[in-house]
Amino acid sequence: MKYNRNIMENSNKILDARQRQLVKISAFTSKSDVKNLRIVLNEALDAGLTINEINEALAHLYAYVGFPPSIRGIHLFREVVEERKANGITDEKGRDATPVSDKYSRFERGEKAQMIVTAMTAEQLTALFAFNPLIDVFLKEHLFADIFDRDILSYVDRELVTVSSLASLNDPFVRSHIGGALNVGVTESQLQGVFDIIEDKIGKKEADNSRTVLAEVVASRA
Repeated sequence: MKYNRNIMENSNKILDARQRQLVKISAFTSKSDVKNLRIVLNEALDAGLTINEINEALAHLYAYVGFPPSIRGIHLFREVVEERKANGITDEKGRDATPVSDKYSRFERGEKAQMIVTAMTAEQLTALFAFNPLIDVFLKEHLFADIFDRDILSYVDRELVTVSSLASLNDPFVRSHIGGALNVGVTESQLQGVFDIIEDKIGKKEADNSRTVLAEVVASRA
C-alpha cells in the first residue's frame, strides 16, 4: 500500500521556478484578483507547468477559500488555455492522477495522510475533533483521501498552495498549515520565500503577519 505516494523528496532550499508559480496562482485566486491571475496563469504555462497541475492547484483551493474563487479561477484558466491555443500555443496537458488501487478505505487512507501532514497520532486527532466527529470524517475521507491523495501534486506542492492562500487572506489558520508544510518537508527558507512573494504581490501586512507566525511555529518545534 502506498500511503505516502504524494510525499516527494524536497531537496530545494529555496522555492524553485515551478513552486513560485504555484504560490502566485494560489495568492491571486484566493484574493479573486482576476487581472493578475490571468497574467500568472500565462507565466505558469510558459514556465512549463502542465494544464493538469494548474487545474489541480485551482481545485485544491476550494477546500480553503470555497467554491466561488476556485471556480472563478478555473473558468479564467480555461479562457487562458483557449486563447493560447487560438494563438498557436499548444500547452502540455500533463498526466492524470494515478488511480487508487489498494484495499484500504477512504477513511483509512485519509487518516494516514492526515497523520503525516499534522504530525499527530490517530488518537490525538480523534480527541481533537471529539466535539464534532463528523468534521473529522469529512477531513479524512474528503480533504485528505479525495484531495491530498491525488498525486498530480505532491504534499509539498499542496502545502505551499495552502499556506500561500491563507497567508494572502491573513487567515489565522495559516499557523496550522505552516506546521503542516514543515511536517511534509517544506523548508523554513522556502516558507520565507512564499512570504516574500506575498509581500510583493499581495501586501506587506499579510507577509509580515505570516513571518511572525512562522517564527513562532519554528521556535515551538525547537
